[in-house]
Amino acid sequence: MPDILVLGATGFTGRLVTRYLASHPARSSFTFAIAARSKSKLDELKRNLQLDDAIRVLQVDVTQPTQVEDAVKSARVVINTVGPFWKWGDPVVRACALNGRHYVDLAGETHWIRRMIWKYDYVATKNNAIIIPCCGFDSVPADLLVLLANNVLKDTVGPQAELGRSLTVYKMKGGLSGGTFSTIMTVTEIPPDEIRLSMEDYSLAPGIRGAPTPGPKLFHRVPLTSPRRYAMPWFMGGTNRAVAQRTWGLHALAARAGNAQDDAARRVYGPRFTYDEGLQPGGISSFLPVLLMSVVYYLSLAAFFFLPPVRWVVKHLAPASGEGPSEEDMKNGWFEATNYTASAPRAGEPEVHVKTVMRGSGDPGYELTSVMIGESALAILLDKASLPALANQGGILTPASALGEVLVRRLEATGRVQFESTVVRPGDTEESRKAR
Repeated sequence: MPDILVLGATGFTGRLVTRYLASHPARSSFTFAIAARSKSKLDELKRNLQLDDAIRVLQVDVTQPTQVEDAVKSARVVINTVGPFWKWGDPVVRACALNGRHYVDLAGETHWIRRMIWKYDYVATKNNAIIIPCCGFDSVPADLLVLLANNVLKDTVGPQAELGRSLTVYKMKGGLSGGTFSTIMTVTEIPPDEIRLSMEDYSLAPGIRGAPTPGPKLFHRVPLTSPRRYAMPWFMGGTNRAVAQRTWGLHALAARAGNAQDDAARRVYGPRFTYDEGLQPGGISSFLPVLLMSVVYYLSLAAFFFLPPVRWVVKHLAPASGEGPSEEDMKNGWFEATNYTASAPRAGEPEVHVKTVMRGSGDPGYELTSVMIGESALAILLDKASLPALANQGGILTPASALGEVLVRRLEATGRVQFESTVVRPGDTEESRKAR
């Protein structure tokens, strides 16, 4: 039985994940298999990457539930890269939940994740299956940054500290693959009611709701900046917010249950926590350019959804399936995600801010995503005893609630990702205190 099964190994991201695992420094500590629909493409991949014969090759068509079931049962942890997940992901999650197999994927499709929670969360907990969607650039940085901000705030102020406003601002250089474009193009095929429900506040939260998120904005004022900087809306902000809100809810419920095993109360964000995201494209942060780009962004979204000719043009200009950024472009890619979290106001106590930065070297959506999902799978496989208590209960979880600080340490150990936190009190400069 292989320890890890990579589904969709011949796709653009699947190839990167396979290459990452094959060259991993801990390669002798785990076995893995690769799976895809085409046997010839699998054999070609094995030759191109010079994979040893210990790596099994499985021909699996994700539209055939029996094939999926047999493949899933043959592994301990499944890495699923086959999208769009709302079309092809259901049988894989179902097989993992029913057979007690662990699962990570790259989904950013909130409406599909919501459906998976309703269908399979309960049975996954019964079978101790750890199922974690969004283990790539969506939504590992967002989820881990809030977790770290909460840790630093409680270390600084005390265990009673709660989170208030939280904003993550992204800067990056990266490309898009044909698979990503394919997923985007299918959005118009999804029933509007499903999209609407998935966009609601706390759409993924486990039956509880927190403080309402402020409505859509043309721009964000970035805290702790002088002169003042601004960010435009980030198109993946909705998915990342939903994941962060699910983490908030899972931690809150665990604390209510009195889970002393993992000091659950320390992980609680508090009832006034809100989360949002912004983007500074090309590092641009001045007000008027950001405002103009925000207007263009909203007009482009409207044109895509309501004007079929626009979708036709996008479809014919997009990379073909299986294509993506070049090796050189991926090597030159990078990202910086900066989270600004304020403490929730308390009588007689000053507001404290935590600035937490995650930096990555390499294309964030592909090269670094392969690192994030690979390390997520290895965290479950090799560090399961050290994971947060929620992971040991199983269910459909999030990167922060299931993997937490273990994933932070694993990502730092790769040398490709760095984290840094700064505490800013009233009257302090941003560099006045650094903590972890």
